Amino acid sequence: MSGIGGSEFLLLCLIGLLVLGPERLPRVANQLGTWLGQARRMTRALKRQLEEELDVEKNFGIDPDTLNPNSLLAPHDDDTYSPLHVDDDKDKDNEKKDPAPAKPDTDKKSA
Repeated sequence: MSGIGGSEFLLLCLIGLLVLGPERLPRVANQLGTWLGQARRMTRALKRQLEEELDVEKNFGIDPDTLNPNSLLAPHDDDTYSPLHVDDDKDKDNEKKDPAPAKPDTDKKSA
């Protein structure tokens, strides 16, 4: 059981019988057993779901035993290339070639 010995369980049953009476004790014990069963099913389902989510080999196709973290941290030649950066550079070059015309000062009123 859950760390309760036989004599302790018997003592708990006697206390329950005195407090609840012989009519209500079976109903309460049945309801308590139902709750414990539901809690166990929920923890089993949660454990199974967590194990499936954390299964690296199945989800990513990587064997964790052969994984070398140093190879993941090493820089690669293609780390700096991004098509988005190339487009940004073209936009900057166009801004340098075609500066926006200055707006005329319309705040000054002529007297």
